Amino acid sequence: MNTFSRRSFLSHSAKLGLGAALASLTDIPFVMQRALAEGTIGQPGPNGRVRKLLFIFLRGANDGLNSVIPLGDSAYQTSRPNLAIAPDPVEPYTRVGAAFFPEAGSNAGIYAHPYGLPLGNGFAALHPSLKFLAPLYNSGDLALIHRVGYPKQSRSHFDSQAYWENGAPADSAVKDGLLYRAMIESGLANTSPLTAISIGSSLPLILRGSKAAMTNISDPNRYALLSVPNTPAANAKANAALAAANTATFADKRERELLQLQYKNLHDTLELFAQLKFSEADNTFRDEAVTDGDTDWANANGGGYYLFPTTPDKNGGWRRGTGNRADKYVIPTSGQEFFERLKAAAIILNQTDAIVAGVSIDGWDTHSDQVQAKDEAAGVGSHTGTHAGLLRRVGWSLYALQKYFTRYAAKCRWDDLAVVTLSEFGRTTIENSDAGTDHAEASVMFVAGGNIKGYEPGTLGGVKRTGVFNCGGDGDRVLPWATGPTGSLFRAGDRYLQRNTDYRSVLGKIIRDHLGASPDQLTRIIPGYANSSESLKTPGLQARDNTQVIGEPDIV
Repeated sequence: MNTFSRRSFLSHSAKLGLGAALASLTDIPFVMQRALAEGTIGQPGPNGRVRKLLFIFLRGANDGLNSVIPLGDSAYQTSRPNLAIAPDPVEPYTRVGAAFFPEAGSNAGIYAHPYGLPLGNGFAALHPSLKFLAPLYNSGDLALIHRVGYPKQSRSHFDSQAYWENGAPADSAVKDGLLYRAMIESGLANTSPLTAISIGSSLPLILRGSKAAMTNISDPNRYALLSVPNTPAANAKANAALAAANTATFADKRERELLQLQYKNLHDTLELFAQLKFSEADNTFRDEAVTDGDTDWANANGGGYYLFPTTPDKNGGWRRGTGNRADKYVIPTSGQEFFERLKAAAIILNQTDAIVAGVSIDGWDTHSDQVQAKDEAAGVGSHTGTHAGLLRRVGWSLYALQKYFTRYAAKCRWDDLAVVTLSEFGRTTIENSDAGTDHAEASVMFVAGGNIKGYEPGTLGGVKRTGVFNCGGDGDRVLPWATGPTGSLFRAGDRYLQRNTDYRSVLGKIIRDHLGASPDQLTRIIPGYANSSESLKTPGLQARDNTQVIGEPDIV
């Protein structure tokens, strides 16, 4: 077994008809070739660019109540004596305006601030580990959508993840993915070598289907094949043998044209990857600002922090001139591997014609030890621990993506991109006896991008438009948050946070109004989208469990 460079792999494998490689690396419809007859998914707009989507699946079920925190509801604090994030005694959550961003400067730890960060809608706050969402929020490029779920919520990780990914809650008969169907509807899967890609150990259901094989890679820097040694002499010998073998002729048979098309797309996909630079040496993407006010690091290193913290030296301001500091990491070092995948996804969307890319963050099933036991002298408590470390990945991811697709834009600019998080369900309002939370119902979706409608300042420090949906303030007018021991926190089965938004409404809004699906295409991408009993487009009662929802949020 030898590991080839991408270019060496290309020179050999482009001549080989390997069925397994074809199945995993090409986007060819095996049943039919659909002509693009409607919609504009994957088609350049008036600016000549294509709208794209990057999804991040938070697998294990994120605790939305400790992510976007309803500090205006007294039942939050009383239900979580150990887990609750405390309100800031200096920056009240009741104030109206921009989100609070506590820059650490050069001397303090990045996440030393222990209090909820007011979002300026008079009710809600961010977990302090999400602090880098504050500048993104204040730029108007972030929507925080609370109380998201689906009818008759399953509390099985396996089932609920499948429903989020197939776009058909409680229908296990749907075996293909929601974004896979969007790619088929684009009409490009039979002409483009790369329409959608995931970076991970396996292709997620959201990109699986029977008419085309979407692309999944675990490591874009490495292709391992059983082959000859990668030396000049061996390559020359192999190339000569392959050239001689390719002089053979084959009779015309049924499906020969389709096989040739698959072969061509394999070649073209590998050609694309051969030109991209995924290596650590090429990870030179930086923040243009003095990140987090760390002037000491900026002056010593010629600018802001690295956007993709893939090594300790590139992880925030850890590397100091006089002794390194772990409290200057922007993410836990255990998250560096995830940022290798996120970097690859960003590069592919930016440098190729791919429309969709996806990654996952595992570990959100926080039944125990979600937070650390309080120790004020050590600076630990409800704002630190397992969940905080996971949220740091999310906060820095969205911040870094905004910077990358602004500073280093090529085929995709920040205005062309929507970034959305998915997570199968929320967690219990009341904490358990193990300093954790259990499986529940509604949670939070983060949606970011230059085309996303978020916070907009008003006159004299007011708010013209909030970026917080369904968690207090003006963004909560349709079905307002009810406070207290019988309020929204307990209205799902008298125990859990009740949804007022269906995740399909969020994704449907993005797929139609951002990616460019037609209304008819959307009904094929998300089954039942036009069904009035589902109330996915407009406010109404979802008939399956008689729950009121707001329809599509105004985010695009």
